[in-house]
Amino acid sequence: MTGGTQRQASAKAIDVKSFWRALGERAVGATIITAQGADGPAGFLGLSATHICADPPSMLVSIDNKTAALGAVLHARHFAINYLGRDARALADMFAGKSATKGSARFEGVRWGTLTSGAPVFDDVIGVIDCVLEKTIEHFATTIAIGRVVDLVARGSGDPLIYFRGGFLNV
Repeated sequence: MTGGTQRQASAKAIDVKSFWRALGERAVGATIITAQGADGPAGFLGLSATHICADPPSMLVSIDNKTAALGAVLHARHFAINYLGRDARALADMFAGKSATKGSARFEGVRWGTLTSGAPVFDDVIGVIDCVLEKTIEHFATTIAIGRVVDLVARGSGDPLIYFRGGFLNV
């Protein structure tokens, strides 16, 4: 407000490449979002997973509408956020689509189980937040999934896999 009047800022045109470059300046813990779909377990690398509030405990994940695992989240009405340790780079790359392995085959050879919601959770991660899907919001080519936390695992040990400036940090 200036002099009692409200001024609206004009929007600057932001290109996608510049947007991703700016987002890359924030370090985020790498996660794999998982759900039990009609065709088996499904998942994707989730770099946009965060809490909403603590009472009641709620989380959100952003899912590109082209991501095959979106169907599993919508079908099962649940998702789990698996926090990766720094030794899980190969797993992160596989779930990011950087390998020929696709769909439920990504879970073969990896130890996993379930918690309360029934979503797949990996045994060797540093933490898990297990959610039931409460709401989705469509925003352009993205679905924002909001979940109520129904279970969790916080191991209290291990270093996180950190994604920064387009790649994983070697720390």
